[in-house]
Amino acid sequence: MLTIFDELSGAPTWVPAVLLVTLSLALGFLARFILLRFIRYWQNRDRKLFKSLEKNLRGSMFLFIPLLLINVGINYITIQPNSLGFITSTLNTFIILSFCSIFIRLINVAQDMLFIRYDINLSNNLRARKIRTQIMYVKKVAIVLLVSFCLTLILLSFPGFRKFGTTILAGAGVAGIIIGFALQKSLVNLFAGIQIAFTQPIKIDDAVVVENEWGWIEEINLTYVVVRIWDLRRLVLPITYFTENPFQNWTRNNAQILGSVFLYLDYSMPLDPLRKHFEKVLSETKLWDQQTQVLQVTDTTDKTMTIRLLMTAQNSPTAWDLRCYVREKMIEFIQQNYPQSLPRVRATLTDSVADSPKGQ
Repeated sequence: MLTIFDELSGAPTWVPAVLLVTLSLALGFLARFILLRFIRYWQNRDRKLFKSLEKNLRGSMFLFIPLLLINVGINYITIQPNSLGFITSTLNTFIILSFCSIFIRLINVAQDMLFIRYDINLSNNLRARKIRTQIMYVKKVAIVLLVSFCLTLILLSFPGFRKFGTTILAGAGVAGIIIGFALQKSLVNLFAGIQIAFTQPIKIDDAVVVENEWGWIEEINLTYVVVRIWDLRRLVLPITYFTENPFQNWTRNNAQILGSVFLYLDYSMPLDPLRKHFEKVLSETKLWDQQTQVLQVTDTTDKTMTIRLLMTAQNSPTAWDLRCYVREKMIEFIQQNYPQSLPRVRATLTDSVADSPKGQ
């Protein structure tokens, strides 16, 4: 390629530049094509890894290699000195941005591999949810630090910024105090996120009750948490909410959930057939994890008795479906076999004539 530029030394100045860009794009496209073919060839070794690499690196490699080639070849073509500095700075900026993009994609590949290893779709997924929560938060912090580092490199690539670097460092102490006050809320959120990631009062996919709403932790971001409510609404809360306010976490130590169903029945309802049917209903469904089944009379009033049915499931969504299923089957059983035992209001009628005094 250098020989070609030497032969074009007598041509107009724009011809070598166009040729350099064209050859760099062609070589970059060829290198990208070879890399992707290589990844596809090795997919049989570890299909999930190479599939993630192909997905994440497909677009980010397109400009990185041509920019490197242009940055090297620009030293061998004739360019006006006053334009060379601007072109070099621009090239360095895009190279740093491309490098940052590739590194972020590689972080995503690492996350994909760790997510495959720690699968939260298993029944006993407590450890997987703990590690996933840490992985997601560490990934976000790493991306923020990487972007900050790349932006610093871009600024340092401009001579004007390096010239005033000493002055900026001299005023960094005062500026740091001012910025600290201005970003106080953001810094509190950041440290709250670090605390949550490693002490883990909440984890990804935890079943929680917050603000009188029941749902699951869907996202833990740097400054906020997204809770997926049972009816598919999203409750967005600042991350400091979970370090400053009480809330219920149903899956803090175990994904298993104890579900309850309450029935309000008349005193004429016999308990033994009700208990046997409850056991039959649980034995016929895969929603039950075969750990706990309890039927108890937990309260009585002047009109009804309260019967509580307890059962366990592998996780909170399954427990919700199991409770609904058991409730429907128990009501259906009572309606078909003991309709007289449904809640009712009793009234006693007396003969007012027989009870009244004679002569009246």
